[in-house]
Amino acid sequence: MAVSAIVVWGVLMMSIGLASCAANRPEATQPSPRPLGRDVPAFQAGPPPVREPAEFEEPVGAITVRQAVALALMRNPELQAFSWEVRARNADALQAGRLPNPALTADLQDIGSSNASAESVPQPQANLTISQLIELGGKRGRRAEEASLARDLAGWEYERKRIDIIARVSQSCTDVLGAQQQLALADEMMRLAEHVVEIVSARVSAGKVAAVEEIKAQVALSTARIERDRAANDVETARGRLAATWGSATPRFEKAEGTLGPASPIPPLSELADRLGQSPALARWPAEMAQRRAALDLARARAIPDLTVLGGYRRYDTTGDSTFTAGLSMPFPIFDRNRDGIQAARDRLAKGDAERQAEHARVALALAESYRALASAQREATAIDERILPGAQAAFDAVNDGYRIGKLGLLEVFDAQRTLFHARSQHLRALITYRIAVAEVERLTGESLHATSGHASVEESP
Repeated sequence: MAVSAIVVWGVLMMSIGLASCAANRPEATQPSPRPLGRDVPAFQAGPPPVREPAEFEEPVGAITVRQAVALALMRNPELQAFSWEVRARNADALQAGRLPNPALTADLQDIGSSNASAESVPQPQANLTISQLIELGGKRGRRAEEASLARDLAGWEYERKRIDIIARVSQSCTDVLGAQQQLALADEMMRLAEHVVEIVSARVSAGKVAAVEEIKAQVALSTARIERDRAANDVETARGRLAATWGSATPRFEKAEGTLGPASPIPPLSELADRLGQSPALARWPAEMAQRRAALDLARARAIPDLTVLGGYRRYDTTGDSTFTAGLSMPFPIFDRNRDGIQAARDRLAKGDAERQAEHARVALALAESYRALASAQREATAIDERILPGAQAAFDAVNDGYRIGKLGLLEVFDAQRTLFHARSQHLRALITYRIAVAEVERLTGESLHATSGHASVEESP
């Protein structure tokens, strides 16, 4: 009978707690992915699949930009860490909404007078008490709300890292493609130098030119070979950096597949500035400010003291009598009304407003600087492609033919050769700068540079 009464009393205490501080558990949410790379699967923390899909295995031959992006989004350790943090914050949000556990206390009192008569006072007694903390002021609900918004912020940080990785992969692929083309250019330069050596050697043997010209040609060939070796080393370095984006220390792929050109026309800066709202760096701020306001609400709620309800059972050992006990407990908010905690939350809210303005200014400035680099590289690449390269190639062909028939000297050949390959290298550098700037602009805006103009997106280019 007594035990049943205690059980009933405990259920009553739990009901009071549930009724007085009910809070809905926050549902798991994830910020909507930005348009950039939205169709490429990314790592989500959870039970691992039985087998990784074939599309996320590094190829051993050529690798496309889209394959590299897919590998990085699924295997990048930094992105995986952010995903696990989102999962942990979700668990924190669920935990924050749970009720405090009831406390069970058992004690024996006055046990030294066990042989006293029934009328003696005090009598030995056994007490069993159940207490339940009832959080007042909506603390549990506000705590759950703050934790839920903190989880959303972790989701925004995950999205920010996802966009950063896409941009990094695009820039790394650009470096690999540029290094490969530079190597091809160095190979061609070396072959031409070897060809010049053959021509000069033949003319020296025929007595048409002095032997010193053969020495000059050999020096030019040695220089071309050094440049070729340097270009080959740059390719290996760029391959390693690309493989590192998906956590691989040694690349398995042999080469990157794609082209750097042409440098397509770019939208005006005003149009790109309108897209900045897509940037995770700016889109996260409504959730950030909401989380800080929730922290202020929670600090205010903590100024309200909580109530503890007690109920129990007492048995007197001498007489065998049983009684029930009940009580309430509440602290007096005399010394601590959480005024400093409330002020700290207010200050962090004001700080957040200043940080949001600073972030807007920083992103806008970064976009303007990236746009200037992008526009300059686009103009330079277009000008070299349309006006400089055709003339340099024609001049080189004419000088080479003239030297072969003895009308021009070796110096003219070297000069035309240097002019042609300098123009090609300059064009290649401009294309690399253009593609890297494209990736940076896409990182800042969260979508493809040519999303509205019909050009290929970053996942398909360069």
